[in-house]
Amino acid sequence: MIAGGKGNSVGRVVGLWRYPVKSMGPEVLSEADIAWFGVAGDRRWAFVREGVERSGFPWFTLRERADMSRYSPSFTDPGKPETSHTVVRTPSGVRLDVTDPALAAELCPGGARVIRQSRGIFDTFPLSLITTQTITRLGASVGDQLDVMRFRPNILVEAADDAPFQEDAWVGRVLRFGGMRMRVDKRDGRCVVITIDPATGERSPAILRAVADERQGCLGVYGTTVEPGSVAVNDEVLIEPMA
Repeated sequence: MIAGGKGNSVGRVVGLWRYPVKSMGPEVLSEADIAWFGVAGDRRWAFVREGVERSGFPWFTLRERADMSRYSPSFTDPGKPETSHTVVRTPSGVRLDVTDPALAAELCPGGARVIRQSRGIFDTFPLSLITTQTITRLGASVGDQLDVMRFRPNILVEAADDAPFQEDAWVGRVLRFGGMRMRVDKRDGRCVVITIDPATGERSPAILRAVADERQGCLGVYGTTVEPGSVAVNDEVLIEPMA
């Protein structure tokens, strides 16, 4: 138990990312400001496919274009992501504003447009977390060393012991790291995106099959902000006592 009754140590933060444009490449962070709607600047932009705007999933993502993660978005003022311009470096090295029609045309010749939402464009919850042990165990199951970017987390935790899937036991609990607190709401149901190698775009269906067969289709967890604040790599992760 940590002094002051703030909780038990369950690990430390070893990676932080935000994804300014849904399904595009990540920005690696050493420290992140986390507000009520997730990591500042995370998934504020997304491309919408023409003709399916009213469908349950209108987004143009890695499902449609496996190399989309090779498009690298960034902010002109990284310290103020919510108010600065977002630019995207394409795989060929060209830098375009995210709103430039040329970018939409390159991504989706069949037609797409970009939208912005200040609350973020999330499939489920605004924060995602996974442990290094979970990724290592899944890699052992499929006989491969898996890149963490297959799972597109905001927060990567190295748990205090070597057991995998510890984050499953955190569902319903509150974690504290740095100056913020996060409630773990549910396990993260996975889709075909985790089959895509972020470096090559090649697909490995065996990865999703293993998650379906061994983990009920879930890997990692989703959460929401209980108390906004900042978190940094190497911050201790505490789990608060149950109410």
